[in-house]
Amino acid sequence: MSYSASPRPTFEGPAHIPYETVTRHLWGDEESGEVADWIYVSSSKIHQLVFGLPPGGAFRHSDNYRTIFAADEVLYVLSGVMVLSNPETGEVHRVGQGEAAFFRRDTWHHAFNFSAEPLRVIEFFAPPPSQGTSGSYAQTKPNLTSPKYSQDQWLGRWPRAQAQATEDFTIRPVRDEDLLWRLEGAEQQLLVGILAATEHLTVGKMQLLAGQRSDLEVHGGDESLYLLEGTMNVRVPENEGPRWFELKPGDGFFVPEGTPHQYYNMSDAPVTFLCGIAPRYSPDVPEVFSNGREP
Repeated sequence: MSYSASPRPTFEGPAHIPYETVTRHLWGDEESGEVADWIYVSSSKIHQLVFGLPPGGAFRHSDNYRTIFAADEVLYVLSGVMVLSNPETGEVHRVGQGEAAFFRRDTWHHAFNFSAEPLRVIEFFAPPPSQGTSGSYAQTKPNLTSPKYSQDQWLGRWPRAQAQATEDFTIRPVRDEDLLWRLEGAEQQLLVGILAATEHLTVGKMQLLAGQRSDLEVHGGDESLYLLEGTMNVRVPENEGPRWFELKPGDGFFVPEGTPHQYYNMSDAPVTFLCGIAPRYSPDVPEVFSNGREP
């Protein structure tokens, strides 16, 4: 299969994205392996998709499909067990259901499904392909012809050298104990866990308890979300079209930068969702923080 760019679904305003309507795409070739994508959003600021591999499946790379991009990425495992490798450095990470991995631009990556069930992984990617950060960028990088899947330099020194190895890792596993926790909201404080936050992308995990709702909020970037569990309503009070939406697990939602919006849990069960925001999480955060520089 020769290289072809992935579809880029865009929206002019706030949009509910039911799972049934998500754009499907298959990429890869015999050498790289084939990957199924469910592409939710690909705006001028953020790209969000779910990719899938069958039990025992994998993606590596080929000359046509090079997996090195000019973007920050967060990969969150929805089902299965993902083994993620940087074949340039030899590092290998095991990421289970409900866990994530984060890496920055120019990081080669291969993924393997080490489970007996389909692997499904949600991916947040920014800057997005519309800015030339994906396949076209990858073709400008030298092809990696000798992948490695181990780091023998640590043999004989493990776990004594664990801190040194972790410092050198290009891929960071992110588990609940690694999240940056925040309480947000004036009327009802909601617990938000930040998986990763850079000058290009912030990814968070939020839970609404039964009957809770968020404050009306505005972000300094486009937001795309994915509902993990429960039934959630989204209110967009200034939208020219529909202003009240209902989401079920597997659905997505897109909120353009600067659009006031609010999340509601009208049920008696918890609601959990992931959200990616690019480039800035909040318009109120000083530029010296949001762009990753120290004040």
